[in-house]
Amino acid sequence: MIRVFIDGGAGTTGLNVHRRLAERRDISLIQLDEARRKDPAARQDAILKSDVTFLCLPDDAAREAVALAGDADTVIIDTSTAHRVAPGWTYGFPELAGQREKIARAKRIANPGCHASGFISLIAPLTEAGLIAGDASLSCFSLTGYSGGGKKMIASYEDEANKVSLQAPTLYGLTQSHKHLPEMAKLCGLKQAPVFCPVVSSYYAGMEVIVPLTAKDLRGTIEDVKAVYRKVYAGRIVRFADNPDEGGFLSAGTFAGRDDMEISVYGNEERLTLISRFDNLGKGACGAAIQNMNIALGLPEETGLVFSEA
Repeated sequence: MIRVFIDGGAGTTGLNVHRRLAERRDISLIQLDEARRKDPAARQDAILKSDVTFLCLPDDAAREAVALAGDADTVIIDTSTAHRVAPGWTYGFPELAGQREKIARAKRIANPGCHASGFISLIAPLTEAGLIAGDASLSCFSLTGYSGGGKKMIASYEDEANKVSLQAPTLYGLTQSHKHLPEMAKLCGLKQAPVFCPVVSSYYAGMEVIVPLTAKDLRGTIEDVKAVYRKVYAGRIVRFADNPDEGGFLSAGTFAGRDDMEISVYGNEERLTLISRFDNLGKGACGAAIQNMNIALGLPEETGLVFSEA
């Protein structure tokens, strides 16, 4: 039986990881009662007794938990921003070249950010293939459901008093200092982060991340881009799809309740858009964390993941 501790199990990510793992017969959850869930000694004991600990915490609390773990052999999967570009940590996006093998050997795994997952899925294979230069100046537009903002944002959007003010899509990250930018640049081998425009809208879950390109941004053609994606994304979890539009539209909510991700390309030789669709709580958070746990433990990678609407 695999012993798992979720540190920070009261938040949106923690609750969803708990719900998913509680259904698995190969998992035994280590749980702290309300009086002890913030007690450092109790948390440390739980971490050291576990085979896998998920950190579903704010950044500072995640760093504290890692200090409590010390050099323990426990696999720690941190869903916060704290360690995504930190030395000694393995970035948990297995579909990147060589990354699955690194995750399989890792004891400290940084789970990707949701927006970052979409951008990296689109750009990293192209910089790896030489189709986009490391000094490229890129931009990214990302549309997400409000569940990505955590319990406070969920409560705000679901409060009838805010119905009118929050019914329209809302741009945020206005200072171009979004917390996902460092991992977006580093994992894609870019010298500078993209101009990033994240938008939250009044639906619960689902993401659509778009990177627009012009001919001058690309060392190749639209068909070269598609060929790279077909080669890299031939699996079940992340896959390339030719023309998956829905009557001329692409909904950001299509993948809600699922753990897979769809990559597509539209446009022509002058202007094109790269598009990644997934669930911000699935491949963008909890699904990715469970996928990383499966790989780190040598389990079938798709165990416990959802590939159809829940």
